[in-house]
Amino acid sequence: MIFCTVGTTEFDDLVRAVDALAPELDEPVVFQIGRGFYEPKHGEWFRFRPDISDYIENASLVIAHGGFGTIIEVLYAGTPLVSVPNPDRFDKHQEQIIRRFGAEGYLAPCFHLDELPQAIDKARREPLRPYQPPETTLHLEIRGFLRARR
Repeated sequence: MIFCTVGTTEFDDLVRAVDALAPELDEPVVFQIGRGFYEPKHGEWFRFRPDISDYIENASLVIAHGGFGTIIEVLYAGTPLVSVPNPDRFDKHQEQIIRRFGAEGYLAPCFHLDELPQAIDKARREPLRPYQPPETTLHLEIRGFLRARR
């Protein structure tokens, strides 16, 4: 199963593009369409669920917007990811996030929807780098600060 998610906003262009490709993808597609208006014709869809982690973990591929939370959740699950920035967002942060994670080899970036078939093919054929979160000691610093206040 391929899972397409757009988060909480509207990203009909992505949903429409994946829906157009769905008959050629050789496996079912499930869509999370958020506040979008377009309703997919070639797969099961829903607007929102309290938790989409089962879809992410059981998918052979996730096609998603470029929201940081979604990207991190997919990377932690170890599911191959194609990420597309939503151009309707108020700034270019999704594009910047995708560029960075793409450069590190963690996901297959897709900056233009006409390149979506190639990005899907890349994510399916080429192994993406497993995500390793950076080591941090912030929790130790917070603990030390709290102990010092006692």
